[in-house]
This record gives sequence, structure tokens and C-alpha cells, in this order.
Amino acid sequence: MLDSIAPLYLASSSPRRRKLLTLLNIPFYSFSVDTPEIVLPGESPQSAVIRLSCDKMNEAKAIHSDGTIITADTVVAIDGKILGKPKDKNDAFRMLKTLSGETHVVYTGLSVYNKAGRQLNDFVATKVTFRNLQDEEIKDYIAGGSPMDKAGGYGIQDDYGAVFIEKIDGCYYNVVGLPLSRLYLMLKEISGEQKS
Repeated sequence: MLDSIAPLYLASSSPRRRKLLTLLNIPFYSFSVDTPEIVLPGESPQSAVIRLSCDKMNEAKAIHSDGTIITADTVVAIDGKILGKPKDKNDAFRMLKTLSGETHVVYTGLSVYNKAGRQLNDFVATKVTFRNLQDEEIKDYIAGGSPMDKAGGYGIQDDYGAVFIEKIDGCYYNVVGLPLSRLYLMLKEISGEQKS
């Protein structure tokens, strides 16, 4: 299945995305692109993740054009305001305090490109509700270093970060950074196995 997409490339430095993609049991290669993840003033989360995923794809296509490429970008937004990756420990504390006791939305933009020059772009949104967090819990989590490379300052897959979450409405894998169900359907579509 999906033989026509080979070779498959994941253009991401995220170990979480690489690990998730292995769950599809499709052989792939991974490489990194150095695309600035800058959100434009007034840009909606949906627009931002699709644009950033496309920006990454433009860079990735210049490196490998002989197969199928996947790029992705994930942001956390609360009340429509995007929270990026924490700049420092104080910023991480501010972010987690903002998310405490509230519902936020995780958006991931996906782009899939094939060697025939066809490209698909989409996004997935998942609602995540945090329980009320105590300051000491937040400080302990930050002290472990986990928040610093993650949108919104937390990782749902972390042993400790997972206990912050009270409820999820939508794709769990999207919160980790790669919505596998939607990605699989995009790969099927671009391979010609499924028409959407």
C-alpha cells in the first residue's frame, strides 16, 4: 500500500514527529529544514500553521524532489492568540499559568508534496482542557527542561506534562505534533489511491 509515494521524506527536526510517523509502518527518511517559525501580525492560527508548513515545504523541495515530502507546523492558541515556544523559564511559566484551568486549541498544519509536483495542504485542530495547576507543579515541570522546545510550553506525551490535561476533544496525535489519521488520508490521496 502507498508504494507510489516512495521514497518518503519527513522534513522535520522533531523527534516526536519522527516517532509518530513510524506508527504508519511506511519506510521514510528524515531531514531538517531551517525555516523561521514567525507568526505574522494579525494572522489566525489556521492561516499561520498552513503558511509555515508551506514555507517549510518550499525549503524541503529544494533539498529532495525525488519522492514524497511531508512538512508540518504546530501552534497552541488560547482565545485566538498564538503561544509559541517559550523564550525562557519565565515565559514558560507565564504560558502554563495562562493555560491552567482553561481550554486551548492545538493546530497543526500539514503539507504533502509528490515528485509529480502536486501538493496538498490542510490543518487539524484539537481542543485541550487543562485542570487548575499549582505554581509548584508548573515550576517542577519547567525545572525538568521539558517545556522549552514545545509550542505552548508543554508536551502531552511527557510523563509529567500529561497530568496537566483534564480533557481532549479531537486527535491526540495532533497535540503531539502530527495528526496521523489526516496525514494518512493525504498520503493516500496524493498517491492516487483515494479521491477526496
